[in-house]
Amino acid sequence: MRYPEFLKENGTIGFVAPAFGCATEPYKSAFLNSHKKWDALGHGIDLGPNCYEGKGIGISNEPKLCGDELNEWYVSENNDILISCGGGELMCEMVPYISFERLKQAKPKWFMGYSDNTNFTFLSATLMDIAAIYGPCAAAFGMEPWHPSLQDAYDVLSGKTDTVKGYGVWEKESLKDEEHPLLPYNVTVPSVIHRFPDVDVELEGRLLGGCMDILQMYPGTVYDKVKEFNEKYKEDGIIWFLEACELNVMSIRRALWQMKEAGWFEHVKGFLIGRPLMFGQEMFGIDQYRAVTDVLAEYNVPIIMDLDIGHLAPMMPIICGGTAKVSAKGNDITIQYTFK
Repeated sequence: MRYPEFLKENGTIGFVAPAFGCATEPYKSAFLNSHKKWDALGHGIDLGPNCYEGKGIGISNEPKLCGDELNEWYVSENNDILISCGGGELMCEMVPYISFERLKQAKPKWFMGYSDNTNFTFLSATLMDIAAIYGPCAAAFGMEPWHPSLQDAYDVLSGKTDTVKGYGVWEKESLKDEEHPLLPYNVTVPSVIHRFPDVDVELEGRLLGGCMDILQMYPGTVYDKVKEFNEKYKEDGIIWFLEACELNVMSIRRALWQMKEAGWFEHVKGFLIGRPLMFGQEMFGIDQYRAVTDVLAEYNVPIIMDLDIGHLAPMMPIICGGTAKVSAKGNDITIQYTFK
């Protein structure tokens, strides 16, 4: 696994929009305010051509133009890292336009984003053997003040920390809207971590995963190299991190079944599951816990749920493809990156 160089003092941050751009409120104002934050920290910015676009269907622009932007900004010497402008719906349609071989031959560069950006953070690890960060998108950095999770994301990107922890309280309903674009996370709900089995957990392995809405599309496609990845890193073992956006509990169960039957969970050491966006949903007697544990119990590895990963803020920045030590005790979780 190749790890990109960390963002240096006075380094330049590149912004791209392979999913949604910051074309509408509250994202546009938040993104603009984030520029002030980066400037105050001493960083330059390098805006891709799609950052403020909204011409595309489910993404910022036509798929080829989104692919062109990512390809060029990734290899450009005008920026040091890349942060995605936002999530989206159909980033998958620009994946055929990503020049994976070209990017693989280039100097590795940190890319950070989540949700629809799984289309690149995941494939960066499995196709290019380059670690990427499943973490907040660009507009989030415009909030006033930063939540500690934003500081963690910045510190991971800049190499100032190798450890992240859960945040203790999460946001069930955001107060941010068009008239209040810079509001911070509305964290009001105490975190309660659920572990199956209910024991303290110590894990060490290689992290892989992202948003299940996206991951479920890839088994059996030309981009599915997960079994090869698992075999290459079987001595490390795989710790899967997974979360869901629009999937209901039955869809989560189907997605996990699909990945399991595709052989994705070979050499698994454990599962880290983020809170689903449809938190607390039940269907046909199945809740968000059984949707996961009924499918994954056969692996006899720890399953740790309701973590700060994904769509219900805040979110720990997770290095996809990277090695880590994971400790879960009570309602506390710690992830220490080891960069092996």
